[in-house]
Amino acid sequence: MDQVAQSLIKKHPCLTERCSDTGCGGWKTSLKYKLANYRTLLRKLGCPEVTVNSLKNKPVGRCSAAFGVKKAKRAEVNFCPTYPSEETEESLEAMRKALLLDIKKRNNRELVKLKMEKTFAYRRHEIVRDAPMVEAFMARWPALFDIREINAEFKRITTIPLQSKFLSQLDLHFGNLVMLFKRRGGQLGQKLKQIVAQMDDCEDVDAGRECVIKGVCVYMGENPDHLIREYVGMDEAAINEAIEDTTVGTYLLKEEASADEQEIGVVLEGIRVMTNLDNIAFAVVMLFGLIYALNLAYPADLRYTFEVFQKIFMELDGGKLSNKVLALKNRLFE
Repeated sequence: MDQVAQSLIKKHPCLTERCSDTGCGGWKTSLKYKLANYRTLLRKLGCPEVTVNSLKNKPVGRCSAAFGVKKAKRAEVNFCPTYPSEETEESLEAMRKALLLDIKKRNNRELVKLKMEKTFAYRRHEIVRDAPMVEAFMARWPALFDIREINAEFKRITTIPLQSKFLSQLDLHFGNLVMLFKRRGGQLGQKLKQIVAQMDDCEDVDAGRECVIKGVCVYMGENPDHLIREYVGMDEAAINEAIEDTTVGTYLLKEEASADEQEIGVVLEGIRVMTNLDNIAFAVVMLFGLIYALNLAYPADLRYTFEVFQKIFMELDGGKLSNKVLALKNRLFE
C-alpha cells in the first residue's frame, strides 16, 4: 500500500496530503475504516469468510485475542465459500449421508463426483470452523481420500490443477535444481552429492523426482526422512508404532532392501489415509493436496520444503517468500 501510494504521489504531486509525514496517511486511515465497514456489512449479510471470525462464533469463555483467526493464508481462492443458493445445511448433511452409501456402489463415480462438488462449501465450513481431527473427518467424508477427489478439491480451493502442475514444474526445474545441488558446499553439499549420485545411477523418471524432492529438503536444511519415511525389514508391530508417531508424511514399506514389492502411502495424525500409491513423488503430491483440503499447517520441521512446493512449484502466493526460499528462487532463475 505504501509503495503504491508513494508512486502515485511521485507521479501526481497534487495528490500529496498536507501536514502528513508520508503524504498518504489519511488515505490509509480512510481505506482502513471503509474496509472495516464493508466487512461489517458482509457479516450482516452472512458471508461465511467474515462471520467465521465474528465474536458470536467463538467458543464461550474465550476472548477474541485467544481464539485463532480463521483466514486464507496460502492463496486459497475459495477458503470458506457460501452454500449453493438452492441448498441448506440440512439438505447438504442429507447429501453427505447419502454419499457414505454411494461410494460403496460400483460404477458410481459420476454421482459421487457430483455430490462432492455440491457439498464442497459444507465441507469447507466444517474444516475451517471446527478443525476436526483427521480420523473423525475421514469417517464423515471417506470419498475425499481418493486421488481424483483430492485433485478436484485442490482445484476448487485454489483454481489450479494439483497433480499436473506440481509434477510439470518439478520436471521443469529438474536440471537447474540438480546443478544447484552439485554446487552446494559444506555438510549439506556432501549429503546432496550422495543424492545426485543416486540420480546418476537411475534412469527411472519417478525415482529421479523422488531424489529431487529429497534434495530440496536437504538444500533447505531439513531432513528428508521426516517427509519420506522408509521402513525396510521391520515387523508389522514396529511399523504400526512408527506410523502412529508420525503427524504428517509419506511412507515406504519394504520387506527387504532389494525387494521389488513395496507399499507407498500418506500418513496424517498417525493414520494411513492413503495406501498403494504408485511412487513417492506422487505420494508427496497427494500429501500436499490433503494439507490444503484439510486446512492443515505445514510441519515445523519441513516448513521451508513445503514453502518451495507452494510458492515455486505451484506458484501460489509467490510474491511473499522467506529468505531461504527467496535465495533458492534467485539461484534457480539465474
